[in-house]
Amino acid sequence: MSGFGPAAGWPELNATPQIIDALRDQLAALREGAGPSLGIRLDLNFNFKPQGYLQVTRALDDLGLTWFQIDLYEPAALRRIRDSVGTPIASCESLYGLREFRPYFEHQAMDVAIVDLTWNGVWQSLKIATMAEAYEVNIAPHNFTGNLSALMSAHLSAALPNFRVLELDVDRVPWKDEFLTWVPEVEDGYLALPPGPGWGADLNEDAIRAHSAKSSKAFEPG
Repeated sequence: MSGFGPAAGWPELNATPQIIDALRDQLAALREGAGPSLGIRLDLNFNFKPQGYLQVTRALDDLGLTWFQIDLYEPAALRRIRDSVGTPIASCESLYGLREFRPYFEHQAMDVAIVDLTWNGVWQSLKIATMAEAYEVNIAPHNFTGNLSALMSAHLSAALPNFRVLELDVDRVPWKDEFLTWVPEVEDGYLALPPGPGWGADLNEDAIRAHSAKSSKAFEPG
């Protein structure tokens, strides 16, 4: 599940053998299709409690994944999971501000800190990244909300000495690229920044009005 509804195994949120077998089969298929050089990451979201995360991560630890992504609001429990497997752990995409990130750094709970720039803001995200650098932790911006978020996250990434990788969501409606005068261009695995001042792009207000949420029944109260 995405983390926004009852997951399989709710309410105890442990992993069943069927879930683990399905994950292994899917990841094996991805590896076979993508080849040995492409990094594969498994996002487990909020689907389990610590026991369930341990069941999954221990069972899949031999697959050589780039990381397990785990959302958990208890840093000590996350540290226990990290100590139990060889695969790196990424976390924290749902946290706000320095105070929420600090105990995770103090517990050395993850290998990669995921920071959502659009939730935390540029100034606060830079402060979080600076604190992460002091703990020798790399940053991976959480970026799944369109080209403006990608542009802002890319500029932040370009300024960080502890940048790891930038998430880029390509599975969206085709007209999302109309909202901004900049469209992400990836060449050889690298995202090119625009040369202009500021963020380097402008909003297309005509396109925004044409796809206003007010015109969608999905946003009408039920």
